[in-house]
Amino acid sequence: MNLIDTHTHLFAEQFDEDRNEIVQKAQEAGISKLLLPNIDTATIDAMHQMVKDHPGVCYPMMGLHPSSVTENWEKDLAVVKKHLFEGDQNYIAVGEMGIDLYWDKSTLEVQQKAFRQQAEWAKELGLPIVIHVRDAFDEVFELVDELNDDKLTGVFHCFTGTKEQAEHIISYGGFKMGLGGVLTFKNAGLDQSIKDIDLKHFVLETDSPYLAPHPNRGKRNESSYITYVASKLAEVKGISIEEVAEITTQNAVEVFGL
Repeated sequence: MNLIDTHTHLFAEQFDEDRNEIVQKAQEAGISKLLLPNIDTATIDAMHQMVKDHPGVCYPMMGLHPSSVTENWEKDLAVVKKHLFEGDQNYIAVGEMGIDLYWDKSTLEVQQKAFRQQAEWAKELGLPIVIHVRDAFDEVFELVDELNDDKLTGVFHCFTGTKEQAEHIISYGGFKMGLGGVLTFKNAGLDQSIKDIDLKHFVLETDSPYLAPHPNRGKRNESSYITYVASKLAEVKGISIEEVAEITTQNAVEVFGL
């Protein structure tokens, strides 16, 4: 079985004590590739180091997380741009970017500016975008409605929306939805939202160290736990976990150009 964790922050400090062991554990569980979305300027070096330490396993993205769009956002975006256009890394996506209104609604305007800018760079470079959406589906849809064309592709990371929101995403034509630990949460209702939606629209992810799936909910998440998500998705769809692995892995290869 070959799985891809399309969204994992294994470069985060939560893994400083056992990072290599966590990567090895993931590989032993059948996860062949780990896709690393950047967070902000402080995480770039650690992410690059992981790619260097685990070639052919870890793949970097470059972007500015919406929660990091603060008073220095323009300087931070300039760093992101320099890496994307002048760096020596082979980035597979622009991300993690998006809109987050859970923590701070006052920065919406600058988050929108940062979103537009990163999406334009992605189009210029022919890269997908990885969108973080928290308490902000309407705001993100407004932006993607405006920016969408045949050059805009990517993933709505950590999809937790309704069936109608999933259908809106599918209508764009170039986007997949990332399913993670929330799918396994008993009262989340995500299983019902996605039950009738074709598997070709989904990729798997963990968002480690966050959102660990049941039965590890509340603990540090890690990439090997993606097997719990795949197992739950197989149950929801009434198919084998092997089929889930085959289709979602192909979807990840397709959207990220792996």
